[in-house]
Amino acid sequence: MEPSRSIPRRLFSLSWPVIGLNVLNVLSLAVDTAMCGRLPNAPQALEALGFSTQVVFLLMVAMMGLTVGTVAFVSRAHGADDEARVNHLLHQSTQLTVLVALGVAVVGNLFADDILRLLGASEAVVGLGLDYLRPLLTFTVFYYLNLLYAAALRSVGNTRLPFLVALFANGLNVVFNYGLILGNLGLPALGVQGAALGTVASQAIGATLLILAIRRGAVPGVGLPLRPRSVDGALAKELFRVGWPAALDMVILNAGFLSIVGMLGRLDGTAVAAHGVGLRIQALAFVPGLSVAQATGAMVGNALGAHDPGEARQVVKAAVGLCTAIMTAVAIVLLAGAAPIVAIFDIPLDTPLANLSIEWMRILGAGMPIVGVHIALIGMLRGAGATGTSLRINIVGTALQVPLSWLLGFPLGLGPFGVWVAFPLSFVIKMLLGIAAYRKGDWVHLGETA
Repeated sequence: MEPSRSIPRRLFSLSWPVIGLNVLNVLSLAVDTAMCGRLPNAPQALEALGFSTQVVFLLMVAMMGLTVGTVAFVSRAHGADDEARVNHLLHQSTQLTVLVALGVAVVGNLFADDILRLLGASEAVVGLGLDYLRPLLTFTVFYYLNLLYAAALRSVGNTRLPFLVALFANGLNVVFNYGLILGNLGLPALGVQGAALGTVASQAIGATLLILAIRRGAVPGVGLPLRPRSVDGALAKELFRVGWPAALDMVILNAGFLSIVGMLGRLDGTAVAAHGVGLRIQALAFVPGLSVAQATGAMVGNALGAHDPGEARQVVKAAVGLCTAIMTAVAIVLLAGAAPIVAIFDIPLDTPLANLSIEWMRILGAGMPIVGVHIALIGMLRGAGATGTSLRINIVGTALQVPLSWLLGFPLGLGPFGVWVAFPLSFVIKMLLGIAAYRKGDWVHLGETA
């Protein structure tokens, strides 16, 4: 291990390509939104994307659990210099990812219609939402493989390869969507369905390039045989043990988001469209902090795999400082630049949609510094495999956020503002609980013995 004084520099070096990668992943959705905002039926298209994004996030829960489990075990194996273990984990995780993606494709296509209606989508919006969702769900394996390999490579200290591949794939996504959404470049104008098809095509190319790079030795000590093998039941059980709380964590987080969409749908359909626009901005705003947290998880796992809890603590302290500084800068951008950001989506200013979108973005901005601290501490817990603790923190925060959104939005008559403002307020509780978990120190001992 390098001396502790180099930890902030190492964390930043590992984090910046992850930030770039995650920005690119979010931009693939933002491109969909910006181009669909130029369609003749833009309000309905944007509302459909707002509902559909929540469905995609909801169905990602199983993959989130698998990814978190993979990072926890691969980072620890890499910290212990066990290359055979790293490669076995990567191969088994690949097989499990394919199985998870097949399950999501089947279940998602069967129930997407019902979920959209349950969220309050109108008949016209349901049709557009299904046009967008079905291609994404059917070919979700490509998206999941990109997530898996980016996480696994991050765990062995290589974040540049996934970033460069994503940079290329997202460039293709812009071209594909420009053609397929709006009917440019001699391609058919497929609207929201074209947005999904362009995204799927770019994801497929990205996954293929990552597989080829790993197989050709681009990452020293990491290999990826493609011949199917029997599933390692013991390993799958361990991945499940660490991953299921993270998956349930995702369910609860999305339940909070879905409750917001459901409440907004009963207040004002325009607020749902504004929320959909805001989700793209929110995803971008959270990216820097989440990226540092992902790098934090990898470095914490490496340190605990090397039986160095002191270094793990130094990583966490550096992560909290870096996350807070970055998210404070993001807050300033959101608070000062909300109106110009909305204009990027070709939404006329001084309209109900623009005003609600600006309001949502400013609410998000006000909570960003607190979110930064919380995210860093969640990265610590996941890197140590202490996913049960992060789950309990999220349960408490969401249990407060949902009724508070209802109370402020409906009985107290604050409308969409009240529904939205409860979201950043819930992060105050989550941050305090995360600080308490760090000080208690159980995560260190769990990480050392896992």
